[in-house]
Amino acid sequence: PPPRDDLDLSFNNPKDAFKSKKTSELVRAYLVYQICSINWVVENNDMLMKRLRQVVGQRLFEMIMKATFYGQFVAGEDQDKIRPTIDRLRSFGVKSILDYSVEEDLSQEEAEKREVSALSKSEAGQDPEPTPQSASTSSCGDNREEGYLKQFHVEQRFADRRYKVTSARTYFYINEAACEKNMEAFLRSIDAVHNATKSTGLMAVKLTALGRPQLLLQLSEVIMRARNYMQQVGGGTGNVLTHHKTIEDFQRYFGEHKNKPEVQEFMKQITSDNRGIVHLFPWSNILDEDMNLSDTFRVPDPKSGQMRRLISQISKQEEAQFRNMLRRLNTVIQAANEVDVRIMVDAEQTYFQPAISRITLEMMRRYNKDKFLVFNTYQTYLKNTYNEIVTDLEQAQRQNFYWAAKCVRGAYIEQERARAAAMGYEDPTCENMEATTASYHKCLKEILSRVRGEMKG
Repeated sequence: PPPRDDLDLSFNNPKDAFKSKKTSELVRAYLVYQICSINWVVENNDMLMKRLRQVVGQRLFEMIMKATFYGQFVAGEDQDKIRPTIDRLRSFGVKSILDYSVEEDLSQEEAEKREVSALSKSEAGQDPEPTPQSASTSSCGDNREEGYLKQFHVEQRFADRRYKVTSARTYFYINEAACEKNMEAFLRSIDAVHNATKSTGLMAVKLTALGRPQLLLQLSEVIMRARNYMQQVGGGTGNVLTHHKTIEDFQRYFGEHKNKPEVQEFMKQITSDNRGIVHLFPWSNILDEDMNLSDTFRVPDPKSGQMRRLISQISKQEEAQFRNMLRRLNTVIQAANEVDVRIMVDAEQTYFQPAISRITLEMMRRYNKDKFLVFNTYQTYLKNTYNEIVTDLEQAQRQNFYWAAKCVRGAYIEQERARAAAMGYEDPTCENMEATTASYHKCLKEILSRVRGEMKG
């Protein structure tokens, strides 16, 4: 390969920083970002674009957009049109991440209707009209039993997940057939990445495009309730594996209840190694086999020894939807693996993220044994991101797979703050931009120090 120029790690040389850009591109970027800094324009962009299209006509409208916003943020409309941009970036040592970004043009009312409708389905193929009650009571993800966590339940005011989000795609669940179409679109995108980047590129995937989002909501609550359970029986906070508790520790906690058949069966399914418990539940089996989720996500009560559910009873249809989601994700990753394209699983809202990260880490464990194939995404505007990164790095080390990640500041901060305030749970975000920057740097330094340690080792 041709020699590369030395990197300017000070970032103080504008000539090096912008040598891959034409003067016209820099002028366009300056104008576009100046316009994007005007809140009124951002908040009313749909209305402004519709008015502009009405005034100048479709053809001139498209020319204006391609010369400004579209040209700034979109590489091209198809495989052939993105190739010049990708080739030019590669000539300067920059790899590409392709993101399938087609979204439906839904009104807020229609988006809320679809989301609430998805919550109230009880039989395959049924799309009932939403009722006022269906936003708070659902067959999936909103049975409010003892120990429920507010954050992981449905709030009608935030049913439109695009609320205060301007920089991230949003997929609304229609039915399983629509998820199949999204999977096919991702598969075509993998081919586009492979052909355009010569297998050096990456592709972003959103898990909410591949299945019913409310399943992620409910699974996220299970994960967080399992953490609370570990705190209850053994003290400490955080992810289960950070406690470094052993099976023997659990047997002592349960005392005379440890010999009960259901408690012994629970002990058998725990994932552990010589450093302690990794997971309370057999996640590899959950993702690989047709296990009944309602029966699997149960823990013994330390006082009575009776088993209690961490997940509400879900129907056979919902079990099938969960399996379909995993099948689609596996299909996408396997297709990417065959042509050596990396997959980045996008981060989403905090009420989905525990499930998304858990599934992504299991996909890493499966596919990242010999190379970096599956990447997780971490949003550093969240207070707990550093702890999550450290925990996931430990899991990768203990289970012997390559950990891969994209670190970003985040895309949902206004929605996260508004939702936390409205629903009465702790704001998960950093208090200001300076705290977010400090979080980002802390995470980045931790990752780079691990990389340096591995290289020395």
